Amino acid sequence: MSIATADLYDERGDALDALALQLQDIGGRVAFDGPVRTIRCHRDNALVKATLATPGHGAVLVIDGGGSLESALVGDLIAASGLAQGWAGLIVHGAIRDRAAIGALDLGVKALGSNPRKSAKTGAGELDVPVEIAGVVFRPGAHVWADADGVLVER
Repeated sequence: MSIATADLYDERGDALDALALQLQDIGGRVAFDGPVRTIRCHRDNALVKATLATPGHGAVLVIDGGGSLESALVGDLIAASGLAQGWAGLIVHGAIRDRAAIGALDLGVKALGSNPRKSAKTGAGELDVPVEIAGVVFRPGAHVWADADGVLVER
């Protein structure tokens, strides 16, 4: 990423939405950007695992877990798979686990927090649908930028 989110907002504020939700920087890369891909799921990460095992082409996977911190949607093996497949980062409206191992990966990961508890693996969820997190809509194909200051997405 060549431009800070604060500078980008100064240049293009009217065309961007800023996520007011305060996510934690967990991955080894704090600044990342790319086209949006989305998953909506609740306490089930089978779709997350399957998606991150496919070529990411520099995309950012926005996972709307409904804000649940009851179980993790991403762990170190799933995150490492995403890195190997060329994903730029993950934005998780929910929990992750294996925080230390994910922090060692050169992958952007922002999440609400962590929980060592596994999630279900039934495959429930929706892929590449608009998701709304804290009043901000993430549409597949829109561009998202994330850094230490926060998250911006094209309207």
